[in-house]
Amino acid sequence: MPDHEQSDRLSWGDTVFLHLEREGMPLNVASVSVLEGEIALEDCLRFINSKLPLIPRYLKRVVSAPLGIGLPSWQYDPGFDLRRHVREVTLKHGTDTELKAFAGKLFSAVMDRQHPLWDITLVHGLKGARTGLLLRLHHCLADGIAGVGIMNALLDATPEMPSLPNKKFRVEVPPPPDSLTSLAGNVLDSYSDFTKRILSALADLLSMAERAAASGGRVPSDEFSRLLPEIGAFTERLRFNVLYRGPQKFAWADIPLPEVKAIRQKCGVSVNDVILSLVTATIRRYLELHGDRVKGRLLRMMVPVNLRGSDGASALGNRISLVPVTIPLDIRNARKLLAAVHRRTEFLKQSHAAELVSLAGGLIGMFPTALQALAGPMLSQLPITPFNLVCTNVPGPQYPLYLLGHKMLRWYPYVPVGGEMAVNCAILSYDGTVYFGFSGDVHAAPDLRRLEDFLQISFAELRESAGIEPPPKKSPKRKDAKKRVAQKPTSPMPATAGVAMPLAVPSTSVQAEEMSVPMTEAREALTQLTA
Repeated sequence: MPDHEQSDRLSWGDTVFLHLEREGMPLNVASVSVLEGEIALEDCLRFINSKLPLIPRYLKRVVSAPLGIGLPSWQYDPGFDLRRHVREVTLKHGTDTELKAFAGKLFSAVMDRQHPLWDITLVHGLKGARTGLLLRLHHCLADGIAGVGIMNALLDATPEMPSLPNKKFRVEVPPPPDSLTSLAGNVLDSYSDFTKRILSALADLLSMAERAAASGGRVPSDEFSRLLPEIGAFTERLRFNVLYRGPQKFAWADIPLPEVKAIRQKCGVSVNDVILSLVTATIRRYLELHGDRVKGRLLRMMVPVNLRGSDGASALGNRISLVPVTIPLDIRNARKLLAAVHRRTEFLKQSHAAELVSLAGGLIGMFPTALQALAGPMLSQLPITPFNLVCTNVPGPQYPLYLLGHKMLRWYPYVPVGGEMAVNCAILSYDGTVYFGFSGDVHAAPDLRRLEDFLQISFAELRESAGIEPPPKKSPKRKDAKKRVAQKPTSPMPATAGVAMPLAVPSTSVQAEEMSVPMTEAREALTQLTA
């Protein structure tokens, strides 16, 4: 067992996610993966057991500070049992529809805080001899970027079967510090953290002032006068902006990344602009399906921005800020909508919106932890709609990953819902495909799956308007064609209902253009972790 410190503090940002959670409204980041072949539970347990020395944080649970003074800490779980965190289920029918239903049920449950806040579920019985893998991490443990980093560390970039140790990894739990020592340490840490925040806030203000002066002092006045009114406008509730009740549903879709990049190049925008315009068009179609008015209405999305440096892609915890992107819902022309999204994201970059939000969040984090713990559950139930939905875009590796030699075929991300944001969207790029995960409250959006169809329609529309030709369909192999002729079916084969077929070919960052996370950086950072 490596020599690590007995405990370490959660950051103020991690603590906020801990306090906002309430029973029935979990705050986890998650993903649903589909791998080729069948993976046995015992093999998976041995494999993950071999990775535990690299991720000591995943052996720890959250422990509240004595008397609520100071931030909670990570301490080794004396009752750690890997089988509590790695489980298996078998589906009855093995369809994608059933897999989505199971994922929605799992993502609706709150994890036990008496143990480390993560788990992996192997799903057997999928059609086509495939295996599902559902990963859950509490938001206080990781954001979307860190979630991709842990998958990079757990999985391999080669199909070669790794050697698995027979010896079980055991946690040597150090004795916890006595209450008096812990209380004194928390008081000192709280004072030190408060001082650092003041100094950091002053440094951020100075840095923003210097960058503003270097860029001419302000955003062009015409852009400022045109976009400021809609940015400062009150967020109007949409049909799914109702108080979260639970449980949840989960839906997904995917599109080819090369075609997204072709649109980006043809239109002179960013990959993230393309993604945001697709989500906007998808939401517009969903609202119109229900007869809602869109003329003159705005969609305000909370877009997380990655604040990690290039060498910290796999750092655990939350290293994000938030950018409010406000887009008119009544722009029907796909090219005009994309141009409107681009103008607004460029405006937000020039006005340093992410830095301002991060600065405000840091100041909020100065409130006493006990007050945050008391206010968090109440705030999550107030009828407040600061945004219509979250739209988080996470860059993933652009090469295949393997678990015990089994290739990961698909990778759908999940972002939690709560408060009055009862529908959210997560996007993840992986191995040449962009994967969309839609999470929603069953009462706010009982027909959540319609977003899957509307996304595909919106993408086809944008691709056509940009003049991008879809790739030619592959002709069936001669052997398969002869087999179909020999069978001479009398009627067309019925399609499997509700199965989303993948297209042939995926802060959380609006800055991630090429959308890739080097595996070597992820593993090196995780190896160096002392907590």
